[in-house]
Parts: sequence; structure tokens; C-alpha cells
Amino acid sequence: MKNILVVGAGSVGGFFGAHLAKHNPNVSFLLRPKTLAAVKQNGLTIRSATGTFTVHPPAASDPRELPKPDLIMLSVKAYDLDEVMAQLDPVLTDQTVILTLQNGVDTEDRLIARLKRDCVVGGVAFIYSKIAAPGVIDHYKKGAVAIGELMGHKSPRLLAIAEIFKQAGIPCQLTDDVRKSKWEKMCWNCVFNPLTVIVDDKVAKTLEHPEMLRVIHQIVEEVAAVAASVKVPLSADMPEKVVRWTQEIRDIHTSMYDDWKAGRPTEIDYLNGYIVRQGRELGVPTPVNEALTAMIKTITEKEKTGPGVVRIDGEVVQPVSFDRMAIEELPSEYHVSDVSTMMPGMTGKAIKVKGLLEVPALGLKADHVTFHSLDGKYAATLTFQQARDFGLLLYELDGAPLPDKKGGPFRLITPGLGDLCANVKNVGRIEVRVGNGKDTRPPAEERTTC
Repeated sequence: MKNILVVGAGSVGGFFGAHLAKHNPNVSFLLRPKTLAAVKQNGLTIRSATGTFTVHPPAASDPRELPKPDLIMLSVKAYDLDEVMAQLDPVLTDQTVILTLQNGVDTEDRLIARLKRDCVVGGVAFIYSKIAAPGVIDHYKKGAVAIGELMGHKSPRLLAIAEIFKQAGIPCQLTDDVRKSKWEKMCWNCVFNPLTVIVDDKVAKTLEHPEMLRVIHQIVEEVAAVAASVKVPLSADMPEKVVRWTQEIRDIHTSMYDDWKAGRPTEIDYLNGYIVRQGRELGVPTPVNEALTAMIKTITEKEKTGPGVVRIDGEVVQPVSFDRMAIEELPSEYHVSDVSTMMPGMTGKAIKVKGLLEVPALGLKADHVTFHSLDGKYAATLTFQQARDFGLLLYELDGAPLPDKKGGPFRLITPGLGDLCANVKNVGRIEVRVGNGKDTRPPAEERTTC
């Protein structure tokens, strides 16, 4: 295995890859453009209590620009796997070996299903490190791997990979049951990754209350039940092991916590979410993991913006956003199933602006409402009473979202307002105001009757 390609230079790939590159000139990196620019300019730096060093390995965003790899070390997030493999397709050969160092337990099966050959060596990383900046990794604790063939044998390629890590000074344990090792780490990940996000604190916070320890037991018991159903039995004392393993790293945050705070997506769908999906398929109840999955998605997913979302802000206690689904859930009394009954010549389904304005707590002195187009070019301002009495937001045509060419996804119409009619296409923002606001309507004498 001469040429080694490390995919990703995050907290895992950056640390292990840099150590490999420090001792092996045949290590290169496949990186995203932002990280690539930083590594090209400044190198890849590892800062650790045991010392700091920088390497300058070959790197690119296109694997065809690098030496064709004999060994690929995958260290990207589980949700990036398909995209990365499509990128790697041009450089894969029948001899290429792939070492997986991702969280989750299905990466190996996904790779085998995609590549249709025995090319995967499973791996588990034990490390606590963070991305300080693109191309800079801060390393705090641990820094070891466990690797194994999926069939449990000591193959020549497994021994060769172990030797590569050994030469780089990285502790590498050979395991004859790597699937079990990955499920054991899955137990830990399914507990502390989501819990640190929910409590918004370090691992220690989740260990301080007896009530939470019971929850930890329930999470692990559900994971172990799913593992047993796929013929990976874990020890009966797995919950106790998970708690015991955690005592020496009580001060850490988790990768999910760090991803959340950095505004990155989380791997919840490949951890607790995976347990929930497997549980449903196998008939194994997983209510606690299902609750954790729902809570993490609620906490970490960013507020929707852009086309298909209308936001009410301004003189409100808290801004609120609606997509079509949220609008459809508003009480039926606010819906107009056929606007042609109110505005001949126009069809579609609409929501009364009154219904939208009932949701946010409005400022006590609010007296006007401005409807802005998504691009900010067009607007109409109505008095609060006009908006409530006459405003309709058209959002559906023939059972489908209102198309852009018809002024969608949301279009303001005001049937019954006469010469003061307002019609704003592509509404993206409703601004509650004190006093008059922006209005791009033509002068009153040029308007046609609604």
C-alpha cells in the first residue's frame, strides 16, 4: 500500500492524516475548497498538549490530481458518504482498499452495496479533537484506532494498515469483531452526542443526576436490542460500560455538540435516527431514541428561509415563519378554498392574512402591515385593519404550490379593497409596523379595481 489518500481534514481525518503524512511522503489529502486553500497556504497543523507540528502534504479537491490511491482513509461525516464516493469513483481500482473511520454502523454495508466487492476494512476512532480553523486541528485527548476485517480474519491488508499506523506512532488495535466494536461505540454516541446538545453542556452534566442515568440505560438498552436483532450481541452490562468509559472524559463536548455550535449539520440520522429506522423494520421499540432524534432536529435545524417561506417580523414579540405545510395547519376558518368566489377571474387556495397575524404576539402600537416581495423590490403597505379585513395570501393552485409565474409561492391579493387594492407577487416577508412603510404600488389614480 504505497499511496494513501485521506479524505477530509476535520477533527478525525486531520489528526490521523497529519500524523501519517509526517512519517510518510506518499500521503495526500482530498479536501473541500476552503480547507484546501488553507492547507495550500499554511499547511495542516496539529496543536496538542504533547506538541505542535505542521505538514505540507499534496492536496486537491479533485482526486484525479493526486496519485492514484492504494488505501483510502474515509473520515468524512456519514451524511457526506455518497457525495464523496461519487467524487472518488474515477480513481478507484479493483485493488483499492477503503478504511472507514466514521461514526455509525452502516458505512461499511453502504460501501459494499455500492462497489460490489470486498474492499472495506472497518475502523473505529478514539479521539477528542476539534477544528480550530480550516487546516488547524486542536487535539485534547486520546488518538487511537481499532481496525478489523468484517469477517474477522487477520488479512495481509489489515496487517499492512496496522503497520502504517504503527510507523506514524498511532496506537492501532486489531479487532476480530469490528462490527461489535462499532456497535459499542454506537451505544456511546447515541447517548452523549444528543444529550450534550439537549443540556447544552459538557458530558459531565449528563452524569450528575440519577434520573439521567436511568435515561442513559434506556438509550443503550434500545441500541443493544437493535444490535441483537442484526446478530451483533452486546454484553448485558453495556449501559454500565458506557457510563464507566465516560468518567475519564467528563470534561468534553461531543462532535455533535461542536457541529451544532459551528452551524454544521449533525449526524443524528446516522446515530439515533438509524436506531429508530432499524427498530421499526425489525419490530424493536425505540421510543427514547425516537424522542432524542426529534429533539435534536428541532434544536439544531436552522429556521427555514427563502422561496416557499413567508416570515412575519417587525413589531412582534418573536418573528415567526410559515411554509405551505404550516399554513395548511391553521384553523379552517382562515382558509379560502376557491378565491374565485371573492375575486372573479382568479383561482386558487388562499389563507386570510388575519389568520397569519393571529399567530405572533404583535406590538401594542402596531397599526400598519407591509408585504415585501422575496427580492425586496416590491412592497405594499396597508393599515392593520385593511390587512385583516381584505388581505389574502394565495398559496395553492390546482392542489400544488402556487408557481412562480403566477406570483408564487405566496401572492398577496386584496379583493374588496377597491381602488386601494394591493397585489404583491412572491411575498417573502410580512412586516408589522408602527406607521406607514414601503409601498411600490402605482399612484391611486392609476390603479385598477381589484
